[in-house]
Amino acid sequence: MTEKQLKLDKRYLRMATIWAENSYCQRRQVGALIVKDKMIISDGYNGTPSGFENICENDEGLTKPYVLHAEANAITKIARSMNNSDGATLYVTDSPCIECSKLIIQAGIKRVIYAKEYRLTEGVELLRRAGIEVVHLPITE
Repeated sequence: MTEKQLKLDKRYLRMATIWAENSYCQRRQVGALIVKDKMIISDGYNGTPSGFENICENDEGLTKPYVLHAEANAITKIARSMNNSDGATLYVTDSPCIECSKLIIQAGIKRVIYAKEYRLTEGVELLRRAGIEVVHLPITE
């Protein structure tokens, strides 16, 4: 990775971190950007589907089962646009879960850059198995 690419990766990852602030989730706020040809073509953050109340946790503080992950939100936005994510890079604040990793593979994304490790690693392992470049790039303030 060149120094220029590393600077770009850090910049987009910081932007994903700021985008995560749009989430109404209390337990964890996650942001994602999809970048292709140095242009942001989609964005997402974790939250409820369109038309639902912006409450992500139940009375016990557990995440409701229908809450969408940031990556899924960003990928489904592309499906509703004229863009495609073939060869794109996904910047996400937290490492992808297994379900989002399946979507990433199917969306043709070729690089995934994330800031925080999650306790479950199956998603990252699946991405690597699919030949997707995966980079853990911790954000330092």
